[in-house]
Amino acid sequence: MRALITGITGMVGSHLADYLLGNTEWDIYGMCRWRSPLDNVEHLLDQANRKDKLYFISGDLNDYISLQNAVEESMPDYVFHLAAQSYPLTSFTSPLQTLDTNILGTERLLEALRRCKDIDPVIHVCSSSEVFGRVPKEKLPINEECSFHPASPYSISKIGTDMIGRFHAEAYGQKVMTTRMFTHTGPRRGDVFAESTFAKQIAMIEQDLIPPVVKTGNLDSLRTWSDVRDSVRAYYMLVTVNHVPGEYYNIGGTFSCTVREMLNHLLSISTRKDIRVEQEEDRFRPLDADLQVPDTTKFREHTGWEPQIPFEKTMQDLLNYWRERVKSKCFLNR
Repeated sequence: MRALITGITGMVGSHLADYLLGNTEWDIYGMCRWRSPLDNVEHLLDQANRKDKLYFISGDLNDYISLQNAVEESMPDYVFHLAAQSYPLTSFTSPLQTLDTNILGTERLLEALRRCKDIDPVIHVCSSSEVFGRVPKEKLPINEECSFHPASPYSISKIGTDMIGRFHAEAYGQKVMTTRMFTHTGPRRGDVFAESTFAKQIAMIEQDLIPPVVKTGNLDSLRTWSDVRDSVRAYYMLVTVNHVPGEYYNIGGTFSCTVREMLNHLLSISTRKDIRVEQEEDRFRPLDADLQVPDTTKFREHTGWEPQIPFEKTMQDLLNYWRERVKSKCFLNR
């Protein structure tokens, strides 16, 4: 069996590669842009160089010919479409790139898959809980039928991604399923996300590289947290457990707290006890999806998936990840 992972160099893509290589006999084809940083897959490069069940393919969602080549080279039985401009805050300054990459890029990929002869893969299209945007309290927890109220260009782009996936399932009979993953984090999380930049700043403070002040944005947003390693296991089950083309699922954890409470937990496990917190204007989004609590009943009942990794371990592993990065000087001061 062959699997194509778009965006293999991202946090989720790299953890998915780890999971599939460790739990299946599949050949894994990872699509990435020629300029993508390889930090998250550094531990896999030797295996890829030996072409030992792992192959890297150059491709770009904004280049249809490169997608055709990637599909024809991999001839996949399973596709995990994870590649995206995935930073909500960045989407406010780069809305056109975000919309093009996430909406038209998904269309290009699904067309390349549809037009490739001799394959009929099971396709996972990764949308986002951000599609729900600004949800009133009375609609919590958020189920799949909750209306969309986007709060960023990224959110709008993921609504397009979501709809295109379902359209291809209904119009062309492709085996496409869509997920709306809620907040998921852990090692390799990009430092543009709140919990990761907090962990990074704490690690830098512990090494006396910056003053003992953690800079923050909105601390009042409510999130339900899950571990990325649970998330990729969910994605594997999505495509292997009685897949239903055209279906769409919320996936997420079971532990909810505010961003402030999450930060307080990270501070409580730091070796430094003198760290202060300061809000910084440019860390706020112009508009925020501030209530992100999922109802995951549909996916859990369909697959039997349950999150296994507790919040405390996720945060400890995230902080330890940044401690190692800071010690090895593999970071930028952000």
